[in-house]
This record gives sequence, structure tokens and C-alpha cells, in this order.
Amino acid sequence: MLKKKKGIQLGVTVLMGTSLILSACGGDNGKSGNASNTATPAADSKATSSTLKPVKLTWYYPQWSVQPDTKAVEDAINKITTAKINAEIKLMPTDGGSYEQKLNTMVAANENFDIAWTSFWMFNYAQNARRGAFAQIDDLLPKVAPELKKSMPDLVWEALKVDGKTYSILNYQTITNKEGFLIQKRFADKYGLDASKIKKIKDIEPFLEKIKANEPDIIPFALTRLGNFQSMETTYNNLEYISNEAIVGIYRDDAKTKVVDVIQTPEYKEYLDLMNSWYKKGLINKDAPTVKALDDRKKAGQLAVTFHNVLKPGREVEEKNASGGQDIVTIPTSSPFVGTNTIIQSMQAISKTSGNPERALMFLNLLNTNKELLNLVSYGIEGKHYTRLSANTIKLTDNSGYNPNQTWVFGNGFLADMQQGQNQEVRDLTLKENSEAKSSPILGFTFDPGPVQSEIANIQAVNDEYGPALNTGAISSDQKLAQYIEQRKKAGIDKVVAEVQKQLDAWKQKTNK
Repeated sequence: MLKKKKGIQLGVTVLMGTSLILSACGGDNGKSGNASNTATPAADSKATSSTLKPVKLTWYYPQWSVQPDTKAVEDAINKITTAKINAEIKLMPTDGGSYEQKLNTMVAANENFDIAWTSFWMFNYAQNARRGAFAQIDDLLPKVAPELKKSMPDLVWEALKVDGKTYSILNYQTITNKEGFLIQKRFADKYGLDASKIKKIKDIEPFLEKIKANEPDIIPFALTRLGNFQSMETTYNNLEYISNEAIVGIYRDDAKTKVVDVIQTPEYKEYLDLMNSWYKKGLINKDAPTVKALDDRKKAGQLAVTFHNVLKPGREVEEKNASGGQDIVTIPTSSPFVGTNTIIQSMQAISKTSGNPERALMFLNLLNTNKELLNLVSYGIEGKHYTRLSANTIKLTDNSGYNPNQTWVFGNGFLADMQQGQNQEVRDLTLKENSEAKSSPILGFTFDPGPVQSEIANIQAVNDEYGPALNTGAISSDQKLAQYIEQRKKAGIDKVVAEVQKQLDAWKQKTNK
């Protein structure tokens, strides 16, 4: 996943605000289906295609590039799904830039559809579940998809719960955060970087200074306007965000789980002071406060060092492909960690308006247990869109008409075939990290922003005004931090902190955490 647009990555996308227009979705006006009143009562794990009436299911998901052969792939998918569960699937890929708005509009209008992709960072999972957009599937899982329930660790299912109920199926992949540096190997070798000496963020500074002094066309430490503090949360004393929009959270080692305004923490000021010193030394790109992406410069191999919060196994290969073919080395600054938001990155949910929720779950079960089906959705038709190199490895065909490059959107990434250059060892290491990573003390808690939505909107406006210049080091904390804190107070941050604490305390009491 992980671009996590991915990416999407947690640290890069956490500030993406969502403006949900779901006030109309709570009631179904008698039109919606639900998990307990289904149109297909015979649909269970023992049902066969011949015992099920034919149905058609619509599946919405984001896609960031047009795939001309989608219809051909859909036809091939339906040969499998018709034979297995007597269902035809209508693929509804939607431009990633407008996906959230489209789905919000559909939900607000109580529009009928069956399955939709959801996440914590786009088309917000917990908020939609609470607003009645999704069908609850706890009772259906053991009946329709018992093997799916067993295919992922218990902590995954715990994180998927919203107020004690399950409303989605995870597209299983890496579920951990592990923070650290991504460094071009040619520079690490040239200037003798000793990875064993890099324990904290500031330890990389001497290396950045060498890049600045000797590589005039290279950015020593690359930042966009979001900065990097929210990617460095674990490195800076085990901070964990609860509301990414309001920027509040807890210290993971605090037994009392006291909610704090992260902007008022000493760790945040420490980060600002370090970034400001780097910015004044020319170690950070000058346009950092305004630039939204550095993809072109990355592809040109101009970024010596970046910071990432998902140093999963195999990250080096992915980054090499995105860095103009330059080899990349990683230096972690934290251990693998699992939190609610590190898990709920990519999921499928069944719409409350679906007339066939059981069959929709049967399809999701099939998608996550049938390798042939997942390969079709992910890579297209064998012989046309890819060729097989071995039992578990394929090579994509250039300009084939179907290459969405987003298995993480569709299903279990450990089930699909590997692409050329990937290897089983990386998968095994990822699964090992998933099972061994330390879990959040509040795993499974999701904050409901509803009671303080207006305050959060005001706080986000303040964040947009002060954050870019501060977070990228363009101005010093002495200049603007006090003012930033004061404006957040005026916008209602204290009320937000109190509401988060109230909900967290109630959740802890209910779950005995």
C-alpha cells in the first residue's frame, strides 16, 4: 500500500481533512437492506451457486489511472463469481481525487450500492459506520465467511470494530508503522554514513551537511508543506495521534492515557527547532512551505534523504522504482508498532443500502481467499496483461490496457501473485512484523468527532495557516509557536481535548482496557 495516497502513507496523509456530508444517511426510509433482513437467506458458507438466486453487485473503489480493459477484466471476474456464488460484479472504479466526494454524495442521498472501499484517511471508515452508511457484519462473518475470519490476526478484527461492532473487511497487508530514514545508497557509500550511529532524528545532520557542501543539485532533506512531525510520532517519545485533524493524542507509555494537544508538547517544539536550524542551513528545500509533492524531483534522483513512517520489508525496492532507479537504504529510528490507524488503511465495507449483504460478503470472502480472482482484479488477464514466470510470480505486460498497480485497494496482498522483483522472504518478514509488533494501548478506539465538528474545522483552518511554515522550518518556534497555540485555543482545542478524553475514558471503562 503503499503509497497510500496511500498513501497515502500514514505520516503524509494524516492531515487530509474530511468534510463528510452524511447527515441524511442515518435513516434508510425503508429502502435499505441490512445484515439481519437479507434478500438471500440461503447464502451461507455451505451454499453453492446452484442453490443461490442470481444477483448483481456494484463495487466502488478509488483508482488513480484509467484502465481501458476494465470491462474485459470484469467479464473474466464474473465467470468466476457466477460459478462460485451466482453473482455478477459491476466494477465501479472512481477517480481517486473525487472518490470521497462522490461516495459522500451517494451516501447522503441514500443511493443503492453494494460494496465500497473505505479507510481512515479517505471516505472515513469510523465516521461512516457511525452514521449508518455501512452494514454491520459480526453475525454474518461466522455464517458466510468463517475462513476469512481466521485469515487475519485477532488484533486486526479488534481494530476494525467501531463502538464494538464490525463494519468492514481489511485488505490485509503490512499493518505496522516503523519510522526512519530513506537514503540514496550512492550518497551513503560516498560519504561513509554509519547507520549504527543514527538513533535519533538529529543524528543524520552531519551527513546532510556533507550533501549540502558537495552536491549542489541535490536536496539533502526533502519536505513538503505538511512537514514530517506526524511521521516521527514514535521517534519523538512514543506519541500517538487520536485525532489527526485536530492533532491531539496520547503518550503510549502513559498508564493514565491522558489526552494532550500535541502542538503544546515539548517534543513538537524540539522538532520545530531542529527543522528551523536545518532550513536556515539550507538542508531543506526552500519551497517546502508551499510545495505539495516532490515526485518529479524524486524520480530525477534529487532527494538524498526523506523520512517515512512505514519502513516495511521491501520498502527499498519500492523506493528505488520511485527514485529514478537509485538504490535506497533504510535506517529505522523506531521499532514496528501497531495502532488502530496503522491497520485501518484500506478496507471494503458493505453498504447499508445493499439488497444483498450476505452475497456481498460472500464475494469479499471469495476475493480474499481465491487467488485467481484476486489476481484478475489486481493484474488483469493472464497472457494479455501479464505473463507467468513461476507458480507465484508474474511479469506485467507494458501498455497492456490494465495495470492499476493497487493490490492494496482490492484484497489480501499476501494472497496475490508477486510481481517480478518481489520475493517471498519479504512477505514472510512482513507477516512476522505484523504478528510481533507492539500494539497500541488503545487499539480499537476510534474518536467520534461529531460533537466537536465545528471546533475541529476551525482548528484545521488554524493548522493550515501556521503549520506549513512552522513544520518545514521556514520560521522559528520563537516567531510563531505561541501564536499558533493561542489561535488553536481560540478555535476550541481545549474542548476537543476534553471530548476525546471523555470518549476514551468511556471506551476504556466499557472494554476494561
